[in-house]
Amino acid sequence: MSSGEAAPHLPRLASIDAYGNGGFRFAGLSHRGSLLCLPSGIWAWGVTRPAEIDEAALAPVFAAAGEFALFIVGTGRDVWVMPDALRERFRQAGIVVEVMTTGPAVRTFNILLGEQRRVAAALIAVD
Repeated sequence: MSSGEAAPHLPRLASIDAYGNGGFRFAGLSHRGSLLCLPSGIWAWGVTRPAEIDEAALAPVFAAAGEFALFIVGTGRDVWVMPDALRERFRQAGIVVEVMTTGPAVRTFNILLGEQRRVAAALIAVD
């Protein structure tokens, strides 16, 4: 993973119970920093602001293409427009991507996960 970790914090997807104060709570765990929520688990993600989101930061996402259909990007508190080239990369991978601030991203992810939809997310931590 981009954070250099060899194992996920949790080896499965789980809803996000809380966010803020620079981190997230999920499945009885707490994590400070950003997260990648993939079918393989919930991973630490080294991105701290939208300008750091690029193909390299999303390499684990593209490696898991086919395991989910919708990818939600939570951009912290800042609104961010994904560059056309990166949006095209998602299209080529067959992944629908939605970009929004982290609060709505967490809520949307939780709803879709609860509906057992094939969803994954990248969530930038907010203070």
